[in-house]
Amino acid sequence: MIAKLLPTLIFAAAIGSGVVGGVFFAFSNFIMPALARLPAAGGIAAMNSINITVITPLFMTALFGTGLVCIIIAVGAVMGWSQPGSLWLLAGALIYLVGNPIVTMVFNVPLNNALAAVDPASANGATVWTTYLRDWVMWNHVRTITAIAALACFIFAWR
Repeated sequence: MIAKLLPTLIFAAAIGSGVVGGVFFAFSNFIMPALARLPAAGGIAAMNSINITVITPLFMTALFGTGLVCIIIAVGAVMGWSQPGSLWLLAGALIYLVGNPIVTMVFNVPLNNALAAVDPASANGATVWTTYLRDWVMWNHVRTITAIAALACFIFAWR
């Protein structure tokens, strides 16, 4: 059953990885640098607003739905290990899973929660914002690179 669905799942995982990687690429390259140019209170307010509005069915499906598809692909790759491209499929699935849903939940979400808890106008708010920018962006770079690497693996699996 998985073998019959695998081409469709690989296509979905490739598209999902590309969409998620593109969103994170935008944050790393111009959204966060733009927010960093704002006074701390304004940057915090803008980022807190983004962190609320990003929780949409469409983006959550792209981020976590792609993760679910990757779990199925990983199982299919192991079950069909002798098939061409299985290593690429397993690599892409694991890279995406670790680098996107797991990094998001373990690193980026706690940083978002800490930012939401601080008074943007306080001295502590400015300190939290400086640390947030450094740490959140670093983990976002990880998410960007791993989503693009997963996409490349899914493409290589088709060769």
